[in-house]
Amino acid sequence: MPDQVVTRFAPSPTGYLHIGGARTALFNWLYARGRGGKFLLRIEDTDRARSTPEATAAILQGLTWLGLDWDGEPVSQAAGAARHAEVAHQLLSQGKAYKCFSTQDEIAAFREAAKAGGRSTQFRSPWRDADPSTHPDAPYAIRIRAPQDGTTVIRDRVQGDVTIRNDQLDDMIILRSDATPVYMLAVVVDDHDMGVSHVIRGDDHLNNAARQMMIYEAMGWQVPVWAHIPLIHGPDGKKLSKRHGALGAEAYQAMGYPAAGMRNYLARLGWSHGDDEFFTDAQALEWFDLPGIGRSPARFDLKKLENLCGRHIAVSEDAALRREIGEYLEAAGRPALTPRQSDNLEHAMYCLKDRARTFPEILEKAHFILDSRPVVPDAAAAAALQAVSDRILAELTPHLQNVSWTREDLEVALAGFAEAHDTKFGKLAGPLRAALAGRTVTPSVFDMMLVLGRDETVARLNDAAG
Repeated sequence: MPDQVVTRFAPSPTGYLHIGGARTALFNWLYARGRGGKFLLRIEDTDRARSTPEATAAILQGLTWLGLDWDGEPVSQAAGAARHAEVAHQLLSQGKAYKCFSTQDEIAAFREAAKAGGRSTQFRSPWRDADPSTHPDAPYAIRIRAPQDGTTVIRDRVQGDVTIRNDQLDDMIILRSDATPVYMLAVVVDDHDMGVSHVIRGDDHLNNAARQMMIYEAMGWQVPVWAHIPLIHGPDGKKLSKRHGALGAEAYQAMGYPAAGMRNYLARLGWSHGDDEFFTDAQALEWFDLPGIGRSPARFDLKKLENLCGRHIAVSEDAALRREIGEYLEAAGRPALTPRQSDNLEHAMYCLKDRARTFPEILEKAHFILDSRPVVPDAAAAAALQAVSDRILAELTPHLQNVSWTREDLEVALAGFAEAHDTKFGKLAGPLRAALAGRTVTPSVFDMMLVLGRDETVARLNDAAG
């Protein structure tokens, strides 16, 4: 076991931070941070045609929103091309790799003939054991010498031991004929040079591990601990994709999901700690370990995500929610709150966050405190106001002028007022909600009164009474 745990997240900047990539980053972050190790970030931007600065920025923003801080500066894989080529030539000079002069046309012709003859289409270069004196003066690729017999065992902390016959491994190209390194080489060199001790990634890379181990062993480098995690599937059991509504991390921020809830949900997506569903970051850091990762694909469930987000909102500090709602509004392209609105929001948060699953739900319930007079009722609220006479609302305001402004006294005063008018308070609640908030879905009437205060409450009732 290495002295220090070092993990990495290595996305390709060809699009947003997919939710599956976000989970991979989270697992790497939890494993490293929970053991006092390092979590590194490498941008695998060797595909220059498809890599964009905008995609890199989106990935960094997604990680920042999720609270997954990394150590040091992000590493550009493309910037290490000279180092990757150096390793390829080192292997060549040691006889662990060789020059291959076969052209693409020759390789394609070989495969077509092999397919027609019912043979393996795995290309075996005729240059593997050729006498250097026969080498032509022509461009060449560098291929690593793969073992031709025996087996390679990938000792994986999630999948268990995976055995691959070496005769199924080809002499992989590590440096193309245009002198550019291939992805397989670049990944190994970068992981080694960055001191990565544990490679935690999707199990779609499992077969790559055997080929990458050839480079580690040829260079005499320590092979990292492998942990290949199952992919995320949609509710239908198929690989999560856009047809399932799969979105980037920034889209979930723009929809108003709290980062703590998303971290909790992603951690549970394929990993478990007993029957625990809801947990804090501190608990996740303490509990997370590789044996807790299952081998079967996890299924993305939006209802479970919303449930966990609601539980995190309920226990979050009001000031923290205020800040994150501000960040949500910016991410969603919605107008920012004024300082007064922001202060009012935090003041009212105690009666807003209960049973709210997203920030838009909080803001909808907060309409009464974010709006200003005159309150314009929506259609449902206007109908509720018509259910009582203006006279009743007008008669209520004097009763409120002298009431001690506590919940208990307000409850007594309103119950007595309803009784005096031969009705139940429940019949008054709807019109009062409409008068105070202009909505029918709000916090309780008493909470709104306490938050608004006596003067504003009376003024709004007078406005509604005309």
